Amino acid sequence: MFDVLLSHIQNKVEINDEQKELIQSFFTVKKLKKKQYLLQEGDICKCLSFVSKGLLKSYFPDEKGNEHINMFAFEGWWISDFNSFIHQEKAVLNIDAVEDTEILMITLENYEKMMLEIPAMDRYFRILYQNSLVTKDYRLIVYNGYTAEEKYLQLAHKNPEMIKRVPHNLIASYLGLAPETISRIRKKNSLNNT
Repeated sequence: MFDVLLSHIQNKVEINDEQKELIQSFFTVKKLKKKQYLLQEGDICKCLSFVSKGLLKSYFPDEKGNEHINMFAFEGWWISDFNSFIHQEKAVLNIDAVEDTEILMITLENYEKMMLEIPAMDRYFRILYQNSLVTKDYRLIVYNGYTAEEKYLQLAHKNPEMIKRVPHNLIASYLGLAPETISRIRKKNSLNNT
């Protein structure tokens, strides 16, 4: 279960065997069934979570109860309501499992302790946060500047696994589109590819 995490870390920074053992000691393992909540709006986000197997989504509901998906987290991704986690304030996001999922969870106390005890982890998270900012900026550009079809095709090009694994109604929510729009775009593009 820790292999995915350790591999992910080693792709960004160097860690030795002793550090690998220490890193594992900071985490707890949790399994979620499909549709089971990891976090609900209004709760405090107690842990930062790493997906070792499965798929999660984070989202917020509007006043009509519609889900607005913030992100998906596949194997090798981190997920939380980061503001709630860092400031220990009430979460504005819900996080639940799209598939049966296994995660590794680290508390804020252990997260801070790990950063102090293993300086490479501080660098690792800095790299992740930089990449996350770049991704969020890009997503804003796509969301505000692309047509519905361009949004979908860009997502299909950049994240083909998402298109394969995530139900189309959830992709529609993630892109800010109606499910019918996704169906129309898929149908049009499948005809263009034949």
